[in-house]
Formats: sequence, C-alpha cells, structure tokens
Amino acid sequence: MLHINKIRENKEAYIALLKVKNMDASILFDSVIALDDKRKSTQQKLDEILAKGNKLASQIGDFYKEGKAQEANILKEESSSVKDKSKVLQKKQSELEKKIQDILVQIPNVPHSSVPSGKSDADNITIKESGKIPTLMSGAKPHWELTSKYRLIDFELGTKITGAGFPVYTDRGARLQRALITYFLDKNIAAGYTEFLPPHLVSEASGFGTGNLPDKDGQMYHAKDDNLFLIPTAEVPVTNFFRDVIVKDFPIKCTAYTPCFRREAGSYGKDVRGLNRLHQFDKVEIVQIQHPDKSYKTLDSMVRHVSSILDELELPYRILQLCGGDLSFTSALTFDFEVYSAGQQKWLEVSSVSNFESFQANRLKLRYKDKDGKTSLCHTLNGSALALPRIYAALIENNQTPNGIKLPKALHSYVGFDIIK
Repeated sequence: MLHINKIRENKEAYIALLKVKNMDASILFDSVIALDDKRKSTQQKLDEILAKGNKLASQIGDFYKEGKAQEANILKEESSSVKDKSKVLQKKQSELEKKIQDILVQIPNVPHSSVPSGKSDADNITIKESGKIPTLMSGAKPHWELTSKYRLIDFELGTKITGAGFPVYTDRGARLQRALITYFLDKNIAAGYTEFLPPHLVSEASGFGTGNLPDKDGQMYHAKDDNLFLIPTAEVPVTNFFRDVIVKDFPIKCTAYTPCFRREAGSYGKDVRGLNRLHQFDKVEIVQIQHPDKSYKTLDSMVRHVSSILDELELPYRILQLCGGDLSFTSALTFDFEVYSAGQQKWLEVSSVSNFESFQANRLKLRYKDKDGKTSLCHTLNGSALALPRIYAALIENNQTPNGIKLPKALHSYVGFDIIK
C-alpha cells in the first residue's frame, strides 16, 4: 500500500509511472488527498477539544480541593459538552480514515522507472537466454504421457479423491518430487537463507499484509467458518513473520517449502493439461527483508541465485523483465524465469523474482530505525526457488530417451538413481 505522504510528495511522478501499469490514478489520488486534508483538519479540532477537556478536568479537580463545589459543577457541565463534541469528532475521524484506507487498497504499487510499458506478456522483454534447447527423439511425448508411462503421477486418482488439478505423485515420481524440494532448500540454505516451515493457512490480516487481500480474494481458497485462507505461496506466512517488527539488522533471508493452493478461476484449455496449471502444487520460496538503499542490488543477487539453480539442472531458460501490464498489483519490478519444455515445444514460467519496495512493509508496519533514530519502512523481496510442477515437466520431457528419462547429475544423490526406466 502506498503511503499517503509519499503520494502527496510524488503525486505527478506516481501518476505518470502508474500509467505504465495501464492505470490512471489521478482521480483516486485527488480523492485520497482531499480526504486526508479533512482528516488533518478534524484531527486538529479533536486535539484542541481534547486539550480543552484536559484543562477543564484539571480545573474541576482544583475547585473541589478548594471546596468550590458550585464552580466545579458548572465546569462539569461544560466538560460533558466537550466530551460529546469529542465523540462526534472521533467518529468522523474514524470514518475518514476508513474512506482513505478503502481508496489506498485500490491503488497498486508504483512500478520502477525501468519497467517498460505494455499491456500483456507479449510486451515483456527477454534480457537473457541460457542453455541449449534439446532436440528430442522421434515420438517424444509431453509430460502427461510420460508420467503415465513411467507411473510417476496419477492424475486420475487425484481427480477421484479431490478434483482436477490435484495430482497424486507415486513411487519414483514421489521420490523425484521430494528430491527437488530438498535440493532447492539445500541450494537456498547454502546461499545464506534460513529455512522455515510455516503454517499453510493464514489469517485475513496476513493476506492483507502481503497484498493478496483484497486484490486476489477470488483466487484464494477460503475456510469461511474460521476466516482463514489457504496460502497461495510461502511468501504470505513468511513475510508476515515480520509484521509490526522493527528490524535491527539487514538483510533477513528466509526460505520455506510449502504446498500452495490457488483456485485458478477461469483457467481452461490445453494450457492447463498435466502439471501446467494446478490447484495444489509444491514450491520453495525465498524472501528477503532489506534496507531500501540495497534492495535493487539484492534483487539482482536473487536473480543470479535462481539462474545458478537452473544452470545446475541443465535446463534451457530465459529471463524476462515484465512490462507494466503484466506486473503484479504489489510489485515494483519483476523478473520472470521460463524454462523450455521440449515435449510441448513452449516456454513455461517457473519463477518470479520481485522487489515490492515499501508497498508490503507499509501494510505490515515493517520498519527499521536509521542512525538518527528515525523510523522508516523496510523493503521486501521474494522469489520462487523454485516452483516444482513445470520444473518437473521440463526435466522429464527434455531428458527422455529411448532407454528412459535421464536425470541431471545435480539430482543423482538426492533421488538415488540417475535414470527412470
């Protein structure tokens, strides 16, 4: 959430930048500033009347000490009137604050100045390509056929017990899934991240803190009786570790494995086959809390870290800088990673690495104190390192041979075999 003072200070610049996200924020900005002016005026009147009430209370006490009950009673009547006025102003103040909040939660994060304009993923910019796209044997299959042939995943069983988009991993398929999770965690820990295992359900306050609510309300599974939400990513619980915290030392580096749950409402067609788009999937996340002066260097280091994992897995990949129209509600700058799926002959997104600047921190009241003791907002960043379904799909598609599926060397010690026959 943008800070009202920052909107005042940077109004025209923010309006121009938000146009890159294809949004005209001028009306919302004018409305929220006008409401904030009323809030400040109301607050000033409230402060004055509360000060008057305190003064009257002191005078009443003095009169009683001096035995001047009649004078005290006269002032008590005036004090009662002051209290009534203060209640009216407090109610007005609360209403104004709610109206301001209701507008602020509609405004997305301001994109970084380097974000290109554009309306869809077709306008994203490829900044790097790495690895060689494999040439497969004749008769090569997509992963949903390979997982059936080698009995790695049972999609029908998942549909039977839950519904479409909830696969069941079996035997060596389950071992490969577990190996990938452990491998990703080990890589992140070696890079200085501390591992956590957070809850898989979060409160409404936690969903609001990371910007998932109310923006993505319709995409989250909601346990209504308890008002809890199944997490769409470990970013939500992990970042909320630091809600209402004043950070003393930077950076804070966290990693976590969790299942992720997404309704994916409106998704259908050939692009959702197999592992391409699921309602439940596994992901290993990295989160950093950083000083604002260092957050963009940190973003670059996170991008390099994800690249190093894909290099070890010997997967061809490309890095895209997202255009304004493809940028999330909360992000200031995002780099997507896509791996090439040879069985489907298409690129598949496997990671997004983002800097949210102070957007989440403002919602979370996540702060630090500078050398002068002034409290300021931290910057938050996160990335997938990595999301498993499409990594899994690309690994088995790209490495299929007439004799079986050969696994990259980096995974041999994790799965206990080098080929799936």
